[in-house]
Amino acid sequence: MAVCAARTGLRPPLKRMKPRKRSAEPHELRLTRLLDAPRPLVFQAWSEPRHLVRWWGPHNFTLPFCLVDFREGGAYKFCMRAPDGTDHWVWGVYREIVEPSRLVFSWNRTPASEPVNPWAVTLVSVTFAEEGTLTRLTLLQARFQNEEDCVDHRGGWTECLDRLTNCLLPVS
Repeated sequence: MAVCAARTGLRPPLKRMKPRKRSAEPHELRLTRLLDAPRPLVFQAWSEPRHLVRWWGPHNFTLPFCLVDFREGGAYKFCMRAPDGTDHWVWGVYREIVEPSRLVFSWNRTPASEPVNPWAVTLVSVTFAEEGTLTRLTLLQARFQNEEDCVDHRGGWTECLDRLTNCLLPVS
């Protein structure tokens, strides 16, 4: 499996994207963060809309639409709004929920008005491990069709996890 390298910046607006050639080798993205928060709280931040709207999306994005049916087989749908007003829709199905240690969900990312493009269909696994009073979060996004998509998602997820980290900081 190839693991994509870091790159800053986000994918251009989806309407300008060209179809990408499919690679024979699957690509995956793995990110790890050590968070200064208890595991149940970190898990809750991924499962409840009132928390998700505070951190989901890259820097300066908002989440004006957040629908969550948090159960195995339940669906989610988010609209991430970029600072320029461009909407990026993400939706999928929760495949596995093991509270408070693991989430697995499908990931589709295209405008709601377009059919699902093959590059956008991936699988995300998030694990939450206790390390004393800290939580080690590991995110694995698999089944990318090419390296470029994997690299683009690394930038978005890195900024997302930065925002989550900041949301979990203790208020002094």
